[in-house]
This record gives sequence, C-alpha cells and structure tokens, in this order.
Amino acid sequence: MTQPETLFTHARLIDGTLCDITVAGGRITAIAPAGTPSAIAQIVEIGGALLVPGFVEGHIHLDTSFYGDRWIPHRPCTDGFDVQERVAFQAENMASAAPMERRARDQLDLCIAQGSLQMRSHVMVDGSVGLASLETILAVREDYRDLIDIQLVAFPQSGILKSPGTPELLDAALRLGADLVGGLDPASFDRDVNGHLDVVFGLAEKHGTDIDIHLHEAGTLGAVTIEAICARTTALGMQGHVAISHAYGIGDLAPDPARRLAAGIARAGVSIMTNAPGNHAFPPVALLRAEGVVVFAGSDNIRDSWWPYGDGDMLRRAEIIGYRSGFYTDAELTAAFDVVTAAGAQALRLEGYGIAVGARADFVTLDADHVPLAVVSVPKGRRVFKAGRLVAADGKVLR
Repeated sequence: MTQPETLFTHARLIDGTLCDITVAGGRITAIAPAGTPSAIAQIVEIGGALLVPGFVEGHIHLDTSFYGDRWIPHRPCTDGFDVQERVAFQAENMASAAPMERRARDQLDLCIAQGSLQMRSHVMVDGSVGLASLETILAVREDYRDLIDIQLVAFPQSGILKSPGTPELLDAALRLGADLVGGLDPASFDRDVNGHLDVVFGLAEKHGTDIDIHLHEAGTLGAVTIEAICARTTALGMQGHVAISHAYGIGDLAPDPARRLAAGIARAGVSIMTNAPGNHAFPPVALLRAEGVVVFAGSDNIRDSWWPYGDGDMLRRAEIIGYRSGFYTDAELTAAFDVVTAAGAQALRLEGYGIAVGARADFVTLDADHVPLAVVSVPKGRRVFKAGRLVAADGKVLR
C-alpha cells in the first residue's frame, strides 16, 4: 500500500545534513537540500528530526511469546542453563497460552510501533507441533504485509534427528512458505553434527533457501560446530546465505582463538546474530566486525519461557549491545546502531534498504541530533513510515 508522490521536508540524515526527500510508488525518488523548490502538493514535515532506515529485527519468535497474554512466571532450570529443559518448559506453557494468532499480532504491533519494518522470525516446525504453528504465522504475516516484511525460518526446536519426522516436516514447511531452514545445536542437542547439517544444508540446496542455525553451544564445542558450518557453507558456495544465531561459544574464547575463528567465519561469509543476553557470554561484536564478519541483532524471546525480558525496541537493543560491549566512543555507538540497521539488512539480504534514491521508503524519525545520542537516549515519540505511509506514531500502530 503506497501514497501518491510525497515530499518529506527538513529531514536530518545520519551525516547531519537537512534534506527534503521525495517518495513515489513506495520508493525514494529524490533527495535534495532542505528548502529546494518543489511542486509536490502532499508534504510531510519532519521538522529536523533524525530520519533513519527502519530497524531490522533479525531474530524473534512470533509463535512462542506471551507478550499481551497473562503473566507467566519464569521457571529456572534444574542446574544452570539447559536447552532441552527449557524446551520442555516451553511446551508446558504453550499448552495453556492464549491463541497464537493473538499473541503474534500483539508482538508485531509492539515491534512495528517502535520502528522495526523488517523482521526474521523463527517458527517451530518439528515432531511436537508439526506445521500448525507455521500455518498460523503465515496467515498473520499475510495480514501484516503492508506494515512489515517478515522472513520465516522453519525452526526445529525439538531437534532434527531426535524428533521423528522432522526432516520431512522441514521439507514440507519450505514448500508451504517458510523462507529459510533452521537448525539447533547439532552437537549438544542432536549429538550428531554431520547428520544434523546434512539435513539442514540438504534442504537449503534442494529449495534454494538460506539457513539460520540456533547455536547455544559453549566454548570449544561451539567453536568446532561453527567451523563445521563454515566448511559446509564454503563447500556449497553459500557464502552470504548462512547465519548462526547466538554463537555463545565465540564469547567464551580467549582473544587470539576468537580472532582466528572470526577470520574463518568472515572467509565463509557466515553472519552472526546476537541479542547480547545478560546471563551468557556472547560474541565479541567489535572483534568480529574488525575481522569482516557481518554481525546483526534481534530481540530473540520476548516474555516467553526462556526469560521475562524484551520490549521489541531494536534501538534499545543497540544500547544493550553497546553497553555490554563497552562501547563508549561515537564510532563505537554508531557501530552498535549499524548492527540493528544496515548490518541486519545485509545479513537478511534485503533489497532496497537505506536512505538513498531508489531505496524503499521505509524509515523512522527519532528525536535526536545524531546517531550516538539516539543509541544512548533511546528516544520515544517516533514516527514510522512504511513505503512512505505513516504506519505508527507515538508508540501506536495505525491501521
């Protein structure tokens, strides 16, 4: 859904310049210095606010959040952090949750209102739920198509080899409309790295899809699995088409081994997603970026069975990443912003992203003079435009 030709006046770009931006057919058709004469009748005054591309929510779970539902107290694992136990807790909680469609809509409204206009959501597809969750989220995605672009990952939350019938279900999910194939802890969950990756990469090759694998494995085990994923990626010529989400193990390594691993990840063209969780080691963002790795971010879970936190605000996620990474300089704060914008667009292979002639007119206004200030202050009162149309303002979605 698009507007007629519209002129957005007095927009402050990231480089500090004030510009007038012309939008037609949902795309930016011209950028001129503010005050340039124009015959366009439909004008939107930006008023000197910082205008940035829509945020990229690179990793979320629309099917398992309880946002908008009743409060479900967090249940700790028996001993530390155990993925299989958390999966079991999730199954119990989901059985008494509000309808998935309602919860997914609540979460989407939360994210859109704060400026996320591109999203990648992982949706459970395995022997425990079959294709039911994906069918629900596909229908929700269709209803939100004019508000946000959503990539869906067929995610085997209960494992691939441990959950009977899951390889066939993942195959069916990709035929049904999932955009990517996922995986989960090949060594520690399925206990068979090669067998797990055979399925994931085999389906990606068969359907011509990208890959995004959850990897919670720590330390050396995580590093070995990452090396195996990178080797497969290179062998199949899939550079730029594979992401590893979480990759906690990189954060457990000493600087020199982490740097060597990062160099290998960069050569393989594999991207790394982090939400900088508070109770785990997480990938060293600056080190990875210095080696040429694309690092992007997501909210991950929002008020679900894994933790009670999350507000769907990717600008706050940039602040969290910067805070946990020890980013203080303007350059470092700008890097944190890049992780939730341009780097996310690169990892998701988005077409027409950014503030440039020919790009899609998906942007957000922020009450800040520049990006570093936006990252540390996380200003509210945002206006969110999709294809040049106002879709959210002051924390509320407009439909």
